[in-house]
Amino acid sequence: MATLYTHQEENVAKTWILMAGFFGVVMALGWAISYYFNNPGILLFAVLFAVGTNVFAYWNSDKVVVAMAGAKPADPVQYRDLHNIVENLAITAGLPKPRVYIIDDRAPNAFATGRDKEHAVVAVTTGLLNTMERTELEGVLAHELSHIGNRDMLVSTVAVVLVGFVTLASDFFLRSTFLGGGGRDRDSKGNPVLAIIAVALIVLAPIIATLMQLAISRKREFLADASGALLTRYPEGLANALRKIGAYSEPMRRANNATAHLYISNPFGPGTKTSALAKLFMTHPPIEERIKALIGNQ
Repeated sequence: MATLYTHQEENVAKTWILMAGFFGVVMALGWAISYYFNNPGILLFAVLFAVGTNVFAYWNSDKVVVAMAGAKPADPVQYRDLHNIVENLAITAGLPKPRVYIIDDRAPNAFATGRDKEHAVVAVTTGLLNTMERTELEGVLAHELSHIGNRDMLVSTVAVVLVGFVTLASDFFLRSTFLGGGGRDRDSKGNPVLAIIAVALIVLAPIIATLMQLAISRKREFLADASGALLTRYPEGLANALRKIGAYSEPMRRANNATAHLYISNPFGPGTKTSALAKLFMTHPPIEERIKALIGNQ
């Protein structure tokens, strides 16, 4: 019988399988471009640029995301209960207390960010505080603290670096080809079948990489749900919170594609049941699937 523990273990395993596949895509793309141009040195700039820009974003993630969300530090007197819940959960999870922020927005939502547990931030909307009962708020905050404990920001950043590399490398190939950069010398003995495979890999790689990044994001949401429920020992609290969040369909005022994956629910609106194809392009698993993973078919 599946339990929260088995869900937790499955999602950790699936994340690393996806990451291994991701690196496989990057290696295949590197081979394809090297084969087509017969010069592996052309990938160096793309690698350095993709890694450099994303490492900078990772190192400054707390400041950047807080600014983009319009979050303000939560006054410890005005939001005393919120600070107490975060501190108690952090102690239980064995984490330093993260900095606590408030977002003035009616949509119930929350996020966690920061490059490590010593530089972590938890932010909640005023809509979340006004909507949730204490056990539900504890469930949401436990979910966010689990993201910190599970090092999800690091996993997410690695995925973004890989997507950035794949996109830059593919774009470089397409621009070079259309601008007359050419491929292998006409007199070379390259295999035409391999050349076709190389071109197909280069063109499809950004789509595949993006889908894998989104799949990793969804698995980390399931993992944070399970870890958060185990932290509070009350999965119904998070499940009820997700029901309320899912019932609110309006987007956040400062919803942003760059930070959408950080929130507990899609800031553009949780949406409704979707097709299997549409799920591939979602940053979050459907709310009903997350509730089912927490409490079954109750």
